[in-house]
Amino acid sequence: MEHLTFDYPAQRAVTTRAHVGVVGSGDLEVLLSPTDPANALNAHVVVRTSVDGYSHIWKSVLDRFFTRYDGAARIEINDFGATPGVVALRLAEAAEAAESGDDA
Repeated sequence: MEHLTFDYPAQRAVTTRAHVGVVGSGDLEVLLSPTDPANALNAHVVVRTSVDGYSHIWKSVLDRFFTRYDGAARIEINDFGATPGVVALRLAEAAEAAESGDDA
């Protein structure tokens, strides 16, 4: 089990929580929530994954996501072997759910 953390600059506050996906074979869950006021200009990501040794892949996927997403959020990802494509899809779903106010 690997535990990774990443931080990204943000431009705006996130006000709504979102939960998408499930922790299951080849999938992952993403929990997105607002940051505390002290971190209002940062997004903090914590990844818990069952697959060790892929931190460079996680960084690439998250770097790409944060070129399009500018929300100051706390994001927790609980992974059970998801592919990078699934990770990108779940992140986009969580961002969309938070923007629309839906707790998916």
